[in-house]
Amino acid sequence: METAAEGLELVVDPARRTGRTLLAAGVAQSYVDVADPRYLHFEYVRRMAAVVDLAAPPGRPVTALHLGGGALTLPRWLAATRPGSAQLVVERDAAVVELVRRELPPPAPGVAVRVADARDTVTAAPPDRYDVVLADIYRAARMPGHVASVEFAAGVARTLHPDGVYLVNVTDLPPLVFARTQVATLRAVFADVCLVADRRMLRGRRYGNLVLAAARRAGRLPVRRLATRVAADPVPGGVLHGPALDAFVSGARPATDATLADQ
Repeated sequence: METAAEGLELVVDPARRTGRTLLAAGVAQSYVDVADPRYLHFEYVRRMAAVVDLAAPPGRPVTALHLGGGALTLPRWLAATRPGSAQLVVERDAAVVELVRRELPPPAPGVAVRVADARDTVTAAPPDRYDVVLADIYRAARMPGHVASVEFAAGVARTLHPDGVYLVNVTDLPPLVFARTQVATLRAVFADVCLVADRRMLRGRRYGNLVLAAARRAGRLPVRRLATRVAADPVPGGVLHGPALDAFVSGARPATDATLADQ
């Protein structure tokens, strides 16, 4: 996760002694188990992992671009579950990269970490490069506008293989206006889009994280299997796709560089 450098610290989880939480100004940003990279503490991270799990054959290495690094939770998980995967992690905040490098075990071979801007990285990336792009990009609890537009989504689509998948962590609160706009934005670029979230969020009852998944090819997303997987999570989730997602996004307009610049 891209975040401000002020107040960064890694703290031990008192309920799980091998767990470490990355905090920024006292707010949890990432969680990693230094003894078990397969353990995923936050439910939205488990939802992102579930899409990756179901979108490619079990255990097969993938090429992955992580936009926002944090404690490298998903890169570590991906390296453990799909050995041999080639991964690039882009984190804008050099202080986060230095703290994680100094205080946590190094990531597995095949994981490269770069201090850079997410949009610059996507713009410079070769076409058809990645199987999966995972975005968790926030500054001061807001997704920066330059990574929330149709133009940025089109850049991500260009970097993906034809069967590639784009995953985005979106933080929002009722009535989920930002999430609806982001769904409309991805739908302006990708042929297949779904939303995964805590059922209470979908009913407008809480603040939290939603995961958006998008693919270039229609019918690519493993929606039915994903719905089964997230329903069984300790924090049960739901999936919106097709007509249900149509209803969710009704009236929302895609965000563009021009409209975001005016805000």
